[in-house]
Amino acid sequence: MAISEHAGRPADPSMLVDVDRLVRSYFEIRPDPADPTQRVAFGTSGHRGSSLNGAFNEAHIAATTEAICRYREGQGTDGPLFIGKDPHALSEPAFRTALRVLVAHDVDVRVDAADGYTPTPAISHAILVHNRGRPDHLADGIVVTPSHNPPEDGGFKYNPPNGGPADTDVTSVIQDEANRLLEADLDGVRRVPVEQARARTTAHDYVTSYVEDLASVIDMDAIRASGLRLGVDPLGGASVAYWPAIRDRYGLDLTITNEVVDPQFGFMTRDWDGRIRMDPSSPYAMARLVELRDRFDVAFANDTDADRHGIVTRGAGLMNPNHFLSAAVAHLFGGGRDWRPDVAVGKTLVSSAMLDRVAADLGRRLLEVPVGFKWFVDGLVDGSLGFGGEESAGASFLRRDGTVWTTDKDGIIACLLAAEMTARSGRDPGVAYAALTERFGAPVYRRIDAPANPAQKAVLAKLSPEQVPATELAGDPVTAILTTAPGNGAAIGGVKVMTENGWFAARPSGTENVYKIYAESFRGEDHLERIIEEAQAVVGRALG
Repeated sequence: MAISEHAGRPADPSMLVDVDRLVRSYFEIRPDPADPTQRVAFGTSGHRGSSLNGAFNEAHIAATTEAICRYREGQGTDGPLFIGKDPHALSEPAFRTALRVLVAHDVDVRVDAADGYTPTPAISHAILVHNRGRPDHLADGIVVTPSHNPPEDGGFKYNPPNGGPADTDVTSVIQDEANRLLEADLDGVRRVPVEQARARTTAHDYVTSYVEDLASVIDMDAIRASGLRLGVDPLGGASVAYWPAIRDRYGLDLTITNEVVDPQFGFMTRDWDGRIRMDPSSPYAMARLVELRDRFDVAFANDTDADRHGIVTRGAGLMNPNHFLSAAVAHLFGGGRDWRPDVAVGKTLVSSAMLDRVAADLGRRLLEVPVGFKWFVDGLVDGSLGFGGEESAGASFLRRDGTVWTTDKDGIIACLLAAEMTARSGRDPGVAYAALTERFGAPVYRRIDAPANPAQKAVLAKLSPEQVPATELAGDPVTAILTTAPGNGAAIGGVKVMTENGWFAARPSGTENVYKIYAESFRGEDHLERIIEEAQAVVGRALG
């Protein structure tokens, strides 16, 4: 990837989105369902797009919410629906559209008591708390967010009663029904006036219920007693009201370094490609907090819906997400929690093999699954999976008593875990990871994109091991060629080739005409380069 000369620099006012035009387009542009780019399309995190190009407009949200209402009625889901929004400009109008449809279906809609912003993990937490021990009248939820995506984007995702991201067997039904309604020009979509919709919602204190419960998942007493100097940047996102509440409730020495909420996100530094993106795993988007690292014992940030984390330490700067996940697993399973011996460590197949080595050393079963947090949901619900993490800075883990906390990614508890680790061990997560590399080696990791047309992407998604006849990779014998995940046997939608000293995985992008190569080496940068070159050759031959 070519790094923009503007990466890490403040956003220029000329590039900021025109919020009035964006919102006006949401209502004025009617999507054309004959255009594939203007249909409802649920990816791994719901439907996303911009109103400016007809990909996220009032018709999309009305149709999708109607489809969700019909789906939940068909499933017998008649409990409350917890709904939240983030500060993206399109979130408020989409939120209002959704309320109009939900209330028209007599859904008991629970909205933030202060009409504020609600993180994805707070929605998951609310669903699970409500449903605990209930055989019926189960709750579900909607989060109006495009996560860390640019300011011009909107997003809309559904969480069923298990509290986690809806699986494809759910989203495909909702997506198909929503597109049918688009094709019918919204015929059959029920709506009430927005004032009536707001009047018939139920206020829910998301902030208090989530913050008060944090001590069940994080050792807040240890953090307070340590006197650690902590810093946090909500990146203008939905966690903005949560961090002051956490600070005050638990008496922490916590500085919020940026309290600005701005739908243009004009305070951000530009990401790798010069665009604005609230990605806490990007050193370019996190440039301002990294500059402040010497002021704090440990600092952290969340993306816009707070399902991702970024950890900053004095010595390591912004930690690579894989590095923090490895240190977190070593802490949680190495004495930080008294969980059952059969409780497993979960990772996606494109996350670092350092996690494999740490889990093996701890004597813990490793559950390696395809990309997507939905694969961790069942294990978190029944307590058989203590931790689920993915290389894109998403993770969640069990309560201290071994029961479920959230089944969606929770960037807030990941940040607080970094503080707990520092408080209890006397060393920050960067130092803890360095100690792991002394024992298990220091891997280098990279992800690159390569061109692929739709036909090639389809071939890559359905490869069999026989179509990848590699016996050697970067000088090492191949130990496994995977097209299904070892942890659950599910198709990975691509291929993973492994050796004792490195691996690569290749998957087609769901949104662009590229495929992604993830690669890692425990033998240094030169070896990693060889893995990547040979990976491209292997995939190129398979694609013909």
